[in-house]
Amino acid sequence: MSFKLAIVGRPNVGKSTLFNRLAGSRLALVDDTPGVTRDRRSHAARLQDLRFEVIDTAGLETAAPETLADRMRRQTELAIEEADIVLFLVDARAGVLPDDRTFADQVRKSGKPVVLAANKAEARSAVAGAAEAWELGLGEPIAISAEHGVGMGELRDALVAALGDRATEREPPVEAGAGETVLIGEDIDDPDAETQPAYDPTRPLRIAIVGRPNAGKSTLINALIGEERLLTGPEAGITRDSISVEWQWGERPIKLFDTAGMRRKARVQEKLEKLSVADGLRAVRFAEVVIVVLDATIPFEKQDLQIADLIVREGRAPVIAFNKWDLIDEPQQLLAELREKTERLLPQARGMRAVPVSAETGRGLDKLMQAVVSTHEVWNTRISTGRLNRWLERAVAQHPPPAVAGRRLKVKYMTQVKTRPPGFVLSVSRPEAMPAAYVRYLVNALREDFELPGVPIRVALRTSDNPYAGRAKRS
Repeated sequence: MSFKLAIVGRPNVGKSTLFNRLAGSRLALVDDTPGVTRDRRSHAARLQDLRFEVIDTAGLETAAPETLADRMRRQTELAIEEADIVLFLVDARAGVLPDDRTFADQVRKSGKPVVLAANKAEARSAVAGAAEAWELGLGEPIAISAEHGVGMGELRDALVAALGDRATEREPPVEAGAGETVLIGEDIDDPDAETQPAYDPTRPLRIAIVGRPNAGKSTLINALIGEERLLTGPEAGITRDSISVEWQWGERPIKLFDTAGMRRKARVQEKLEKLSVADGLRAVRFAEVVIVVLDATIPFEKQDLQIADLIVREGRAPVIAFNKWDLIDEPQQLLAELREKTERLLPQARGMRAVPVSAETGRGLDKLMQAVVSTHEVWNTRISTGRLNRWLERAVAQHPPPAVAGRRLKVKYMTQVKTRPPGFVLSVSRPEAMPAAYVRYLVNALREDFELPGVPIRVALRTSDNPYAGRAKRS
């Protein structure tokens, strides 16, 4: 990107609404409640012919040291340091408030180029408030409406005037949001080929971190990347938006998605929390591997199992991280118990990898990433049709399908049609009569014989076309 733009201002002046408009997608949560945004988030953005990176920030507030509001303010200060230019946003309808003046002085002292914008200017009552913004001493206020797209041309001209030639430096065009398509599996071009493509350990990887509130998800990401990138603290439910963080593990580019804590549906009452959970589910669908963070001191609550089941149903590759391992007194005994519970309580992805970690001390993080890569490799596994049918012949001979209504079911052949997760088509004589228990037998045998632990396996039943179907019976 040619430059970085940080959007700052008081709470509820429309920063996230403007961020979404520039990013070209509804990425940030937007609500009338002040202080919705807490972490800073960045995304590729476009404003007419300009291509840049935009950073959304928490609302600037005066707060006592070490409070949540103070930690949010420090995140905004980091965004200002990181940016090439600052867009200072005020509410034209409310006019200039004392906090606007305080934070305008702070932005001015940063030494960064500043563009002043008076948002919510679509109302007639906003004219006076926009004019009042001159008092801040940040230059001419640009009247805009982030919600309705008013004043975007004037905002573009102001950015060019503040940055000069740098604003219009040309780079290979990248559409906002490019590459963020939902991964729904890959067609296998030649399922009969005996030689399958080798796993590429340098391919970019997307990982979502999910779990109940206060399990340590944001702390885990900060420990992995080695910096205080995400807001953390003792309060439950700090994270609201799903925040993506770029990272490099060895030679592998990785995008980490932090998500809001997911509580039981019956306890989710507020509209804002519902939006946060929906944003987290969206992150799961964008990810390839999903790390389920469990509090090792209170693991396998009902909600933990429901989250893991959701990941399997979405077809993602799950890995369990038992966090807060530094608080455990008898780790070896507990680890054996937890792994036994993992097998017993999560049979839908038998063999799921589970790693004890401590986000506070950094213990176990390398093992966690190794488990992620191993699971991702299994998730991408392809098996040739020849190998599958040689295996199927042995599996059926060892345990034949049952007779239903006096007629034995015939299993004809099997082929893999998808990866990510592995998906198979099984041709049988009567699909509607095939017992679910026999399909489970085949799935479990597939896991064991082809080493497919811990990932969803999907089997679709089909029948071959009957060339005589529909013909009148001869007398």
